[in-house]
Amino acid sequence: MTKIALVGAGGKMGCRLTDNFKKLASYDVSYLEIAPQGIENLRQRGVTVCEPGPAVSEADVVILALPDVAIGKLSEEIIPQMKPGALVLTLDPAAPLDGVIAHRDDLGYVIAHPCHPSVFNWEPTEAAFRDFYGGISAKQSVVVALMAGTEEHYQLGEKVAQDMYGPVKDTHRITLEQMAILEPAMVETLAQTCMEVVKEGYDRIVTLGVPEAAARDFVLGHLRIQIAVLFKEVNGTFSDAAYKISKRAKPILFREGWQRIFEMDDIREQVKDITAR
Repeated sequence: MTKIALVGAGGKMGCRLTDNFKKLASYDVSYLEIAPQGIENLRQRGVTVCEPGPAVSEADVVILALPDVAIGKLSEEIIPQMKPGALVLTLDPAAPLDGVIAHRDDLGYVIAHPCHPSVFNWEPTEAAFRDFYGGISAKQSVVVALMAGTEEHYQLGEKVAQDMYGPVKDTHRITLEQMAILEPAMVETLAQTCMEVVKEGYDRIVTLGVPEAAARDFVLGHLRIQIAVLFKEVNGTFSDAAYKISKRAKPILFREGWQRIFEMDDIREQVKDITAR
């Protein structure tokens, strides 16, 4: 049976993984946590915190479910305790790309991140949201990257990722750099920022007197259709007027050259902002 040490088990991401691992009988999981609130989160789940020393030194896989700003320093304490040949599994590309995670040549390093249930899997939005925060029902895909180590390390990391993020639809093997292009560059730097601006626009039109219920139905309905058309989920097109107005609006809303956010030099600056205390 694969032994896993889940470090940061009582944190935001740790709790989601803890809830999932509790349902899996195929792993021997040690739950590690030092923050008082995190320990209380685990107590509420009926989980006992383990001693870090033996849990880490005996683990086949150590999962670092830690905040980006803390993972570098804490990895310097954890990585030296691991047995040779074990696997370090991280959940986000920022810290690995920034080079802040302690490295040993005799360990494997894999990064695995969930894609989250698609807006087009026809699951209720609330159910899909719960999937991200612990209660798994809708399928999601995952992306997995081997940063260092052997093919056996990758296969082990992929299997653990599929189980802890399950039920999984597709598993996409990509590189660390490609994962960083996806996050933070694509889904945080670009998509989340755009959605925040859309929300600011929504709040503004409500203050201008548009009934909030009407604004919500109108904006969210159109967003779904716009995404479906742009990502070819339906055979359709926008009106000539819509294309005309979007062409007018783009230079007003976006600076020329904004696509540089996908260049690796800029992405490295993005992850430095993420990992900086």
